[in-house]
Amino acid sequence: MAQDYDSPRNKDEDEESLQALGKGAQNSASDIDDDENAIAEDYELPGADLSNEDASVTVIPMQGDEFICSECFLVKHRSQLAETTADGQPICKECAA
Repeated sequence: MAQDYDSPRNKDEDEESLQALGKGAQNSASDIDDDENAIAEDYELPGADLSNEDASVTVIPMQGDEFICSECFLVKHRSQLAETTADGQPICKECAA
């Protein structure tokens, strides 16, 4: 259907459409708030008491071909060794860059 944009507008239709848009915006805003609340409920704050929780991670001891970087304190493979300091502390390639 063709729309005549030059014809005078009916004010009642404009007000009704604005009210409908306002109601739709209010409904979508409450939906967003509900989603944010649901996300916040699942989020655990740092420092929470986890003393009754069991860790489900298997810790593997450091292997013979690995070292601990003296800058970032991460366990790295020997192929990532860039240099050692004067006092013998290893530094990885990322920290040396």
